[in-house]
Amino acid sequence: MADNLSDTLKKLKITAADRTEDSLEGCLDCLLQALAQNNTETSEKIQGSGILQLFASLLTPQSSCTAKVANIIAEVAKNEFMRIPCVDAGLISPLVQLLNSKDQEVLLQTGRALGNICYDSHEGRSAVDQAGGAQIVIDHLRSLCSITDPANEKLLTVFCGMLMNYSNENDSLQAQLINMGVIPTLVKLLGIHCQNGALTEMCLVAFGNLAELESSKEQFASTSIAEELVKLFKKQIEHDKREMIFEVLAPLAENDAIKLQLVEAGLVECLLEIVQQKVDSDKEDDVAELKTGSDLMVLLLLGDESMQKLFEGGKGSVFQRVLSWIPSNNHQLQLAGALAIANFARNDGNCIHMVDNGIVEKLMDLLDRHVEDGNVTVQHAALSALRNLAIPVINKAKMLTAGVTEAVLKFLKSEMPPVQFKLLGTLRMLIDAQAEAAEQLGKNVKLVKRLVEWCEAKDHAGVMGESNRLLSALIRHSKSKDVIKTIIQSGGIKHLVTMATSEHVIMQNEALVALALIAALELGTAEKDLESAKLVQILHRLLADERSAPEIKYNSMVLICALMGSESLHKEVQDLAFLDVVSKLRSHENKSVSQQASLTEQRLTVES
Repeated sequence: MADNLSDTLKKLKITAADRTEDSLEGCLDCLLQALAQNNTETSEKIQGSGILQLFASLLTPQSSCTAKVANIIAEVAKNEFMRIPCVDAGLISPLVQLLNSKDQEVLLQTGRALGNICYDSHEGRSAVDQAGGAQIVIDHLRSLCSITDPANEKLLTVFCGMLMNYSNENDSLQAQLINMGVIPTLVKLLGIHCQNGALTEMCLVAFGNLAELESSKEQFASTSIAEELVKLFKKQIEHDKREMIFEVLAPLAENDAIKLQLVEAGLVECLLEIVQQKVDSDKEDDVAELKTGSDLMVLLLLGDESMQKLFEGGKGSVFQRVLSWIPSNNHQLQLAGALAIANFARNDGNCIHMVDNGIVEKLMDLLDRHVEDGNVTVQHAALSALRNLAIPVINKAKMLTAGVTEAVLKFLKSEMPPVQFKLLGTLRMLIDAQAEAAEQLGKNVKLVKRLVEWCEAKDHAGVMGESNRLLSALIRHSKSKDVIKTIIQSGGIKHLVTMATSEHVIMQNEALVALALIAALELGTAEKDLESAKLVQILHRLLADERSAPEIKYNSMVLICALMGSESLHKEVQDLAFLDVVSKLRSHENKSVSQQASLTEQRLTVES
């Protein structure tokens, strides 16, 4: 074999020069045979013999051997070490020229050769790009799209594969294909050739690659991709095939227009069916499919239109089915059910309807099942749903009466930041403008101490921010001396003062209003903590800073006036020459600020 191969390569050099086609064909057949028997070894010999350079001259449209030469190049390019040598031997340009051939076999072998050279090879892709290969292949796909005979479908499959290898994991080449209009062409291919497994698979892999690119979503949305994928999905029985479709659906469903198209094409019904079929199975594939299906369902509900369509005024069968997931014993379904409710709870009408129809009790039962060593993702999802449901004013009292605060407080001991974050957000929503509830919570020493502890969670900005906001909310909504005393005794003052320097205006404002209430109701008790937290210096800085928002300047001055009742704080105010800063604000463009500046100036003048 080795000797034969060496002879063949020598002979090929001579016959290639003479262009005697018969003996050339014999040599090429020998090479193909050798490659079939041992591709790697034969490829190494071909590379060593310098014959690759000769192939460039043999790739002519007129020659009857062209398809065989392209076939040999396709075979050797299966080896990674042969791809750059193929580029260096100048094979790309003649191969791309051959894409203009009318001979189907030449096109097939050329497509294979270019596809294999591009596989995982930057040099290969670059050369094909420079030679303009992609556009010619896309034009072929367009013109051959409607022909369904097996030979044509094989060619279409090779061309799709070539484009995939050309652009895989390369954003700029994928963007190039999108600009050339590959997406509508591939969608059309999928629709026409959905009976052909290999071609369908190629289209799906190509979609999976392209769908990751943000710029592709709009193009996909203007095609019938949703309809085609759902149609294909309904036909699939095998797990692997469904998995492939899921991999395309997930990135596409991030686009709101496509979410709606998928809902209208009936994807939700397919997903609900999968859940029903797989829920009791513990086979690995079924568990994976249940997760993928229910996750996708939740994703579809993230679009406002698709969500509202499925809610159907709370009477929709999809909404009802999702409700039934919450009491299930399957953690994945409990999670998806709670997340779906959180997504349905994105407008007041839906929230009010759900609370009136007993959803809160279902979520509290679910939380109850996860208090001890519970599933963190389920806890987080159920708390998210409760937080969203608590946003409409009309729901707050109902949820408080139902015992939501008590259910949520059971998770105070959680050490998981995502759970802590949602717990804090839920409580803050519940007590908004609910004085009695705010007072009750604000006197809960265990809660307030935990909040003060979380105000120092520097590694978790979200938890830290929400703890500060809840501390402030307890004071602002209760206006209660007892609550203020509890917060002072637990060491909360310094955190409220720090919160006044937050980069978020809303948090600064909440802090200043809470501090003004403290100063008005319990100044004597809070005095030392306010001093050591350097509140007066911070207020001076906020008033002097031109970037401070008008409401921050206004509330800082209100607070300054409230602090004058304390001798030591009054002295600090005098020492810092507040009058200069305040008098400048009398001419502030904001009327409330300028009026408050006049009042504050009078107060400072009288008190000095």
